[in-house]
Amino acid sequence: MAAAGTAGALGLAGWLGWQALPGGGGGRPDAAASGSLSVDASPAGPLPSGGPSPDGSASPTGRPRPSASGRAVPPADAGRPLAGRTVVLDPGHNPHNGAHTAEIARSVDIGNGRKECDTTGTSTDDGYPEASFTLDVVRRAKRLLEAEGARVVLTQDGDRAWGPCVDERAAAGNREHADAAVSVHGDGGPARGHGFHVILPSRVEEGKADTAPITGPSRTLGLLLRDRFAAATGQAYSTYLGHDGLDVRGDLGGLNLSRVPKVFIECGNMRNAGDARRMKDPQWRGRAAEGLADALTAFLTGPGR
Repeated sequence: MAAAGTAGALGLAGWLGWQALPGGGGGRPDAAASGSLSVDASPAGPLPSGGPSPDGSASPTGRPRPSASGRAVPPADAGRPLAGRTVVLDPGHNPHNGAHTAEIARSVDIGNGRKECDTTGTSTDDGYPEASFTLDVVRRAKRLLEAEGARVVLTQDGDRAWGPCVDERAAAGNREHADAAVSVHGDGGPARGHGFHVILPSRVEEGKADTAPITGPSRTLGLLLRDRFAAATGQAYSTYLGHDGLDVRGDLGGLNLSRVPKVFIECGNMRNAGDARRMKDPQWRGRAAEGLADALTAFLTGPGR
């Protein structure tokens, strides 16, 4: 997904509003898949230069946790930390969108404007689709989170002919009363740029959009996701967009219409040769899923949660 940044603001009123919601509150930045995919047990290859050193070998709970790299799943009675929590994972785009251009081109309300329902997403230069990448990572992360006790809902699991539209993706988290939601993407930026970034919701109060209650906890989630994803994958922060691995936007319906803490992650630039090589590697995708699961676990078990 290509991105363009805007400035966002966080007010005390927004944070207090979130605290008043059922299950409100969030962790702090320093708080420490199911499906048909097989899990690769091989260690990851060399890390890219320029990124933070990985330190994600243990879970935020301080005990062994299941891993996309093959660590054992704990028994059901092990006091799983995410029991009772609901997470919505949103794999960006859909592998079949290209065959349904009329459907995905229709305009939908994003609160402060209108945008197309969805897009086909991007791909690597040799044709590996963003939609395939996102679905793989999300399925792996789902397995990890469920093993920790979470109830995990996907906005789509390769079971739709197209979509869903961006407003439906936001509605999924709201309908499930999710404790947190993450939309997973791969970017289609300039080929010379590399790295990942996390997109936080701007404060938008217009039309159907009111992100004031979620900007605070979403920022907490975003900071954790940035740090845990970098640690798990060794991926550098984006060199072409955002600042310190973060961007703030008010033009994304998936964020504008959310009533629950939600962020996007652009896991890398699929148009950059180095990022593309990593994103096509099943071992690296397993580490990406671990970073995602670690961040959500830290957020959902942090102070006030």
